[in-house]
Amino acid sequence: MKEEQVILVNEKDEQIGLMPKMEAHEKALLHRAFSVFIFNDKNELMLQQRALTKYHSPGLWTNTCCSHQREGESNIQAGKRRLFEEMGFMVDLQESISFIYKAPFDNGLTEHEFDHILIGTYNDEPIINLEEVASWKWMTLETVKNDMLKKPELYTEWFKIIFDKFYGHINISENESNG
Repeated sequence: MKEEQVILVNEKDEQIGLMPKMEAHEKALLHRAFSVFIFNDKNELMLQQRALTKYHSPGLWTNTCCSHQREGESNIQAGKRRLFEEMGFMVDLQESISFIYKAPFDNGLTEHEFDHILIGTYNDEPIINLEEVASWKWMTLETVKNDMLKKPELYTEWFKIIFDKFYGHINISENESNG
């Protein structure tokens, strides 16, 4: 099976090339990615625990799903595809914020991503793909924030970075809507 390609981008999210995923992570090159955050009607976030067989960050908790867009695929199309592949359901997604982050790992790989945050709503149980996901749970944002402070080693590096930025964005949005 051919290795998945990632879309290399510049700091304006303009495509500048394609590269095998592992090579991009080995060279820490900036590439396009997305992170899906699924909420239920109680405003709880669906977290996934990465499968224990993943090549990095196995067994750690993270956002609902995340991955890389394929060439010619929109952020929304990519998010829906990967959400179904990992969590077994499809919902409408909306684009939120995007930003660049860099997270090195102990194994020599680095996530250097132009990450697009996608948000959706779902109230049922997922049908998880056990090759990708070990477990899942619903948590309020406040509980995630507090747990991350107490036990940061249980969460993926990128989720800690993204959550910090995303949490601030949610609070700004809530304050604007309440004002």
